[in-house]
Parts: sequence; C-alpha cells; structure tokens
Amino acid sequence: EYNLYKNIFSSYIFSHYLFAEKGLTHYLCSVNWNNNIKLKIMEEIVKTCEAKMNKAIESLHASLATIRSGSVEPSVLDRITIDYYGEKTSIKTIASVSCPSATQMLIKPYDPTSLKAIVSAIGQSDLGINPIVDGSQIRLNFPALTGDRRKEFVKRAKEYCDESKVAIRNIRRDCIDVVKKDKTMSKDLAQDLQNDIQKVTDKFNKQIDEIFAKKEKALLTL
Repeated sequence: EYNLYKNIFSSYIFSHYLFAEKGLTHYLCSVNWNNNIKLKIMEEIVKTCEAKMNKAIESLHASLATIRSGSVEPSVLDRITIDYYGEKTSIKTIASVSCPSATQMLIKPYDPTSLKAIVSAIGQSDLGINPIVDGSQIRLNFPALTGDRRKEFVKRAKEYCDESKVAIRNIRRDCIDVVKKDKTMSKDLAQDLQNDIQKVTDKFNKQIDEIFAKKEKALLTL
C-alpha cells in the first residue's frame, strides 16, 4: 500500500525503496554504504510508517463518526453506499441531508430515480431504522437511545478501535521486516530503528485508547 521511491543520493550510491500495493517490498542497491547515509534512508521508513498510522487514525475517526452518541447527525450515513450508475456512491454525494430535530433526518435525492436505491441501502444497513418515503424525500425517525442501545454502540466503537490496532500492528510488522532484511546495516543501527518504530507504534496505540475512552464517555453520558 505504500509507494515510496528514493532516487540517487550520489553518483556512487543508489537507493531504491518500493512499497508495493499489496505489501512492503524492499529493494536496496548499494556501494559501500556508510551508516550516516543508511540512517537517513531508513529514517524514511519510520516516517512513512508514522504517516500510514496517521491514515489508520483518520479512518478510525470516520468510522466512529457513524455511531450516534446523542442528536442524530448526517455522519451516521457515511458507511452506507448505493450502486449509482455502476459506481459505489455515498448517500451524501447524491442527496441533501438535514436533521430538523435531534431524532429526525430528511434525505432528498438530487436525482429522484435514486430514491428507491437509497431506501433499500438504508433498510439493509446496521442503522436499525425503517426509512419512510415522504413524496420526493426520505424521512428517518431515530428512537431515543436506551441504555442497552448505548452499550451496543460502545461495543461497536470498541470493535472499530481494535481493528485500528490491528492495522497499526501490521504497519509496524512491515516496517520492522524491512529493517531486518537489510544485511548491510549494522546491528546497533538496526536495533535503534526497530526501537524507534516501536515507540511510534506505542504512541498510536495509546492514541486509540484515548479516542475510545472519549467516545465511550460520550455514548454513556445521558
């Protein structure tokens, strides 16, 4: 999933890292590497891993936004898509969405022919809401959150956070694999870089725990 290319460092040293679409493939061609140059290159792996971990956090925030914690918001529709002219399309892309009250949502498709598909997608989703067609728009009436429903949402939020931790762990593994496979690097430098990768991993795991604690508090606060 990474695509990172390092070009020519000098006329004597060439470094080329390719992070392929379905994994992390590492290519190294070198002549008389020295640790200073190697360190600069390998630090790019740590930076790239951190950037990828940031993407995982962004994805987590998007997923958690679909879980209602109080007044209903348009973001609860973010994970619902319809097949619109052969493309998977989000509802908010093809319709206006408004919330006239804390428990009600109105969806008005820009293209009336998409109304049926939107109704079907919402009905098959995990929202647990039966969409009501009201002329050219769709009305969603959300019940007040009960204690059991709030606990159910907390469980779903925990699942999203656990999935993010798995993603972080996979990124860590791929980055450390690159370091371990490089036989031109000194053992001390390789260990230092692995330690740096672990520190970044610990930081993001802690961030996920904090995000979950905040969402859990919002869900359980009446």
